[in-house]
Amino acid sequence: MKNSKVSVKVIKGNIQQALKKFKNKTMDLGHLQELRERQQFLKPSVVKRKQKKDAIRKEKWDREREAQL
Repeated sequence: MKNSKVSVKVIKGNIQQALKKFKNKTMDLGHLQELRERQQFLKPSVVKRKQKKDAIRKEKWDREREAQL
């Protein structure tokens, strides 16, 4: 991920709106997701295994969804 900073201007003292924008920007940039992933080290083999498992699950879901149509 790039080194990107998130900044939000508070307009007319509306902190709630600024906080909402801040949360959306951090979610879009993936800051929170990266933080969660970095909390624990995973071996590359475990990461590959998880990616393969997720791909199989997605493929199965897509096939079932296509069969229903």
